[in-house]
Amino acid sequence: MLRPSAETSPLRRRMFEIVEEAAPGDRLSQWFDWFLITLISVNIAAVVLETVPSLHDELEPEFLAIEWISVIIFTLEYFLRLWVAPEHPSLRRLGPLRSRLRYAVSFSALIDLAAVLPFYLSHVFGVDLRILRVLRLLRFLKLMRYSSAMMTMQRVIVDERRALLAAMLIMLGLLIMASTAMHYAERHAQPDHFGSIPAAMWWGLATLTTVGYGDIVPVTLLGKMIGGVVMLLGLGMFALPIGILATGFTQEVHRREFVVTRSMVGRLELFEDLPPGEIGKLTRLMRAVRFDVGSVIIRRGDPVEELFFLAVGDIELEVGDEIHRLSEGAVFGETALVKRVEDNLMAVASSPCLLMTLDLKDVNVLINRYPEIGERLGSIAGARMPTDSAG
Repeated sequence: MLRPSAETSPLRRRMFEIVEEAAPGDRLSQWFDWFLITLISVNIAAVVLETVPSLHDELEPEFLAIEWISVIIFTLEYFLRLWVAPEHPSLRRLGPLRSRLRYAVSFSALIDLAAVLPFYLSHVFGVDLRILRVLRLLRFLKLMRYSSAMMTMQRVIVDERRALLAAMLIMLGLLIMASTAMHYAERHAQPDHFGSIPAAMWWGLATLTTVGYGDIVPVTLLGKMIGGVVMLLGLGMFALPIGILATGFTQEVHRREFVVTRSMVGRLELFEDLPPGEIGKLTRLMRAVRFDVGSVIIRRGDPVEELFFLAVGDIELEVGDEIHRLSEGAVFGETALVKRVEDNLMAVASSPCLLMTLDLKDVNVLINRYPEIGERLGSIAGARMPTDSAG
């Protein structure tokens, strides 16, 4: 299968590595990230501190300078990320225009846009829109790009969105029923507080969330009985979304704690004829790695120093102009054993993946003891390498 033609530019590729995803040890990309983290932190502090009247009057020019400089930098960053969007492995086959449009509606791009939009809207309308000024605090969400913990929580919320939505709908239904029941029980005794169902919802929300401000309480016997039941239900319902998030977070952590076992290595077709003792040695030598969807596993031009075994997920492997889609149990990176083809080799995770890797030095030692493994790897490499690279 041939890769569709797309615009390519060394400058755009380098800018993508700086602003989006760089190879380990790229100092320029690290400096860029730390600069933005510092700028976002300064912005959050400025938004909070300028609400203090004394500081606002004394440091108004400084706050204004921070805002102008930040908006200019964040705007340039936003358009820079749009420009390099075609370099994203999961987007580049859409073409320059479609890839940029697809990126523009992504969550991270919308957050970048929200970071600067209040400034421009306030100037377009010609007034100081307070709500838009408060929205500048959305710049805090830009830190998600640089925090693995926040990214993990984002993945958990996305993965559990249906369960969370169901829990929220149940809580909404319970709130309506509790407020309705309390309205009919207390409407004559306390018409100011329970004279309507919407008015009773304040009591219902405070009781279901176990906050219980105490500003509104039932006074009739029936109302107190209903209130007691709602309190008990609130304890369980409030814990429901917390339990969903906790379970999802635990599962996500366990996926990161992926460990290579003897049974996993023994199931690999490449090693199915090895004696148990050799399987045990390989298990100790192998390293476990996790990749999220869209992550670059092997970057074009980088040296390949490991043999990869796909335990869970799907991989899109590019060798020259040919694309191979690999599933669980597949092996890749073997071309480095036959012929160095890093300039034409790239691997991208097309779904969340768990990989086992083995250093090529250990592979060569294994091949010296078991030449048939080298023959199998050579056959795989020969089938994948382009005609002009084979041999």
